[in-house]
Amino acid sequence: MKGKTILLIEDNAKVMRNNANMLKRLGVKVLLAETLNKARTHLKNTKPDAVVLDIMLPDGSGLDLLKEIRSTPDTISALPVLLLTAKRETEDILYGFSVGADDYVSKPYQQDILRARIEALIRRSEMQSSKNLPDIVNIGILRFDLVSQQVFIKSNDLLLTKKEFALLYYLAQNEGIKLTTKDLYEKVWGLPSKEDTSAVRNQMSNLKKKLNDETDEIAIETTWGSGYCMEFHKKL
Repeated sequence: MKGKTILLIEDNAKVMRNNANMLKRLGVKVLLAETLNKARTHLKNTKPDAVVLDIMLPDGSGLDLLKEIRSTPDTISALPVLLLTAKRETEDILYGFSVGADDYVSKPYQQDILRARIEALIRRSEMQSSKNLPDIVNIGILRFDLVSQQVFIKSNDLLLTKKEFALLYYLAQNEGIKLTTKDLYEKVWGLPSKEDTSAVRNQMSNLKKKLNDETDEIAIETTWGSGYCMEFHKKL
């Protein structure tokens, strides 16, 4: 991560100091913000390579800032954002992903894990930007806008989160192929697989519901012990 810039948004002075020192030892330029207002000033003046964002801040919720980032019509909308927070209930984690988080780490945590997660975020972001992909990719009845990270069926926006978008794009690229939860976790999350596959299952459940509400021409089959397989069905 040497030479990268990371914005830390955290109101706990000890947590901020420890994380900043860890990143500086890796050669990272660190921007510090104890409030949402200060974070907004940093984002207005510079584009960091990643953001580590607390949720509970003195002047509001970090989730509101995350929503602002994702809705901004320029390159800042694609910033990798990791939520680092004491909120650790399943519904909190799912909601964090639903509003655009790329990863979620609950406090207390190990700094080595946090470092690995940040490195993975930056690595995925660099891989995506270096592929020189077209803006629009059509697969079956799906139209993927790779810039805005939206998916359309005809003119209807499926309103996917970033993680749902990544899941659907990977499934569509591998139509008809059985993909294990291990495959999906490693390819979409960009992290080594682990025994707990709840993140994949929860995101897949949300994705399948959105597809089912929109069309009966796409099926994501769940195979016990094997994983998932997506297929297009033509209307008769």
